[in-house]
Amino acid sequence: MDLGIAGRKALVNGGSAGMGRGAALALAREGAEVFISARGAARLEATCAAIADETGAKVRAIIADHASDEGRAAILAFCPDPDIFVATCAPPPFTGDFREVSREDFERAVATALLSPIDYIKAVTGPMVARRWGRIVNISTGAAKYPAAMRVLSGPPRAALANYCHAISKELAQHNVTINSVLPGMHHTPGIEDVLGPRAEANGRTYDEEVAAFVKAVRLPAGRFGDAEDLGALVAMVCSAQASYMTGQSLVVDGGIGTSTF
Repeated sequence: MDLGIAGRKALVNGGSAGMGRGAALALAREGAEVFISARGAARLEATCAAIADETGAKVRAIIADHASDEGRAAILAFCPDPDIFVATCAPPPFTGDFREVSREDFERAVATALLSPIDYIKAVTGPMVARRWGRIVNISTGAAKYPAAMRVLSGPPRAALANYCHAISKELAQHNVTINSVLPGMHHTPGIEDVLGPRAEANGRTYDEEVAAFVKAVRLPAGRFGDAEDLGALVAMVCSAQASYMTGQSLVVDGGIGTSTF
């Protein structure tokens, strides 16, 4: 199905790997001109080259820390008026005893996962409203809806972001500008590999065996982790011309482990 976004400009923050990369690839496959920001030059440039080679789309690299004031200025100078804005970031570490999580850790998490996306949203919505077309998608976390003590640095700031986005969606809807969040559960990403890889080594298992043990332990109904490219394809669908009537929503993509009806 043609998603109606060929020729649109898409800015994907944190898109050099994982679910951000999956979103950038899906948007490029639909013919969007994609701008990808990340801090690491080597991985970012390799990702942009690979996506461009596969899709034939224009893919531009912006080497910058999107959570910093300097990085945001550089990114918005390079791509000041995207039609599509996708925000993601490296997930904060899993935590142990919540009493040992420092104020500084919380402040960093809030700055990266809440305040930074808000700053970008405020910057890009003006041009979107003026042209009467815009799509904003936050790649968030299932912990925003289903709190877990080990995710206290991830869920709370992103739950606040979902609240903020729902509130402003009502003002943007009349201008054909939508804003939604995708809340993924466990997906194969470099970040998850960094978490489970050492655990697998300590347990004398391969990464795949460690994943299988995790899936069994938490009774994940799908029986597997999700795929980052599949998640990216869902993001592209939320950005489509056909998704103009859906806004202010948080879509859980967790393999069925969530327990709520709505």
